[in-house]
Amino acid sequence: MKRSEKELTTTYGSRYFAESVPKYVMPEDGMPARAAYQLIHDELNLDGNPALNLASFVTTWMEPEADKLIMESIDKNFVDNDEYPQTEKIHERVINMLARLFNAPKECHSVGTGTIGSSEAIMLGLLAHKWTWKKRRQAEGKPFGKPNIVMGADVHTVWEKFALYFDVELKLIPLERDTYTVTVDQVAEEIDENTICVGAVLGTTFTGQMDPINEINQLLIDIKKEKGWDIPIHVDGASGGFVAPFLYPDLEWDFKLQQVKSINVSGHKYGLVYPGVGWLIFRDKKDLPEELIFKVNYLGGLMPNYSLNFSKGSSTIIAQYYNFIRLGKSGYREIMENMIDNSKYLARKLEESGKFDVINKDIMFPLVTMSLKNSDFTVFHLSEKLRQKGWIIPAYTLPKNAEDVAVMRMVIKENFGREMVDMLLDDLIEAYHTLEEEDTEKEGFETGENPSLLY
Repeated sequence: MKRSEKELTTTYGSRYFAESVPKYVMPEDGMPARAAYQLIHDELNLDGNPALNLASFVTTWMEPEADKLIMESIDKNFVDNDEYPQTEKIHERVINMLARLFNAPKECHSVGTGTIGSSEAIMLGLLAHKWTWKKRRQAEGKPFGKPNIVMGADVHTVWEKFALYFDVELKLIPLERDTYTVTVDQVAEEIDENTICVGAVLGTTFTGQMDPINEINQLLIDIKKEKGWDIPIHVDGASGGFVAPFLYPDLEWDFKLQQVKSINVSGHKYGLVYPGVGWLIFRDKKDLPEELIFKVNYLGGLMPNYSLNFSKGSSTIIAQYYNFIRLGKSGYREIMENMIDNSKYLARKLEESGKFDVINKDIMFPLVTMSLKNSDFTVFHLSEKLRQKGWIIPAYTLPKNAEDVAVMRMVIKENFGREMVDMLLDDLIEAYHTLEEEDTEKEGFETGENPSLLY
């Protein structure tokens, strides 16, 4: 039997690789699966290498067994609890494990939910606090039309989004140079009877530092005694919530503190799960107003739902549970210790070079933020130069009142070992020297000198 033309050539020999791919209009006819795969696969080669992406906190590696579980559950919509009851039971196990990890008091009935990420978790947590405040004001016969929320400018953008989207006055405390977190005194100046919540960050996006959560808690306890304002704290533990329990078990930031009523954490960051999964945990069931929980009955049984995204994949929830039982506390602790050790090593080498200032000198979380010492180029130039080697390292200015400080931030993840750190350091120094030489050559040309005679 004579073979067809398709059988005589490879995928790259087919006509689909001699034509432009459809970009703006769906084609009338399709193409073979192999050709479609190869076209998209090759195009994605233009993306950065996740292993060299130090900009993102997001997990880029999991064990093969986790990958297998993810593929086995990737077609399950988490909201279909009636169809997938065991997935919901696993979800509840994760909630319970996190509540205990965050030291929820034994007398409390903690509740929570899985989310797409910490952004959704923060929105839901703050919405619950707004609703609780509103109900309390109504019960007291007081006006409830001017809620506000107090936080430092070190928060993630989603906090500002919440204030805008849900019509809450934003009391954003500017940062101060050399103090890149909020202070207790600043919080004390901003809170009032209309404050629905104080936001505190465990591992800031900008510098990887920590707000004084314990001190803020004591302030709010004192205020409650003096003025009767019961103002809760929501802790944004997106970056630090999976680090602190294992490295600093005695650190007081979670439900050990009386006014901490809700915590969000990103499973897809240091929870070591692929994107996207976040978690929202309430200290007690009473901290989540019942009115915000929808009872859905058109998917089979009567299912409670508290979310902004109705549909959500089950695979990352299963992957989170896999990590919990696979690693245990000791496994997480060992991974966090490795990441912190590598972060401190990187920071020490940067300081020893004499070319960089490490902003977060007391490294608590696995990231290093640094600025340049006396140089004629900027961190933006350095970031661009490193991109030529494949490194993806963000450069940015700090928020208001510290916007004159430009920094680079390097997130150290589980699969970024000591050898990778050494390679990064070599390329950093090489890029630095290259930029110095380029500036010297430019100066030579501008002054009419022969650049070759400058060395």
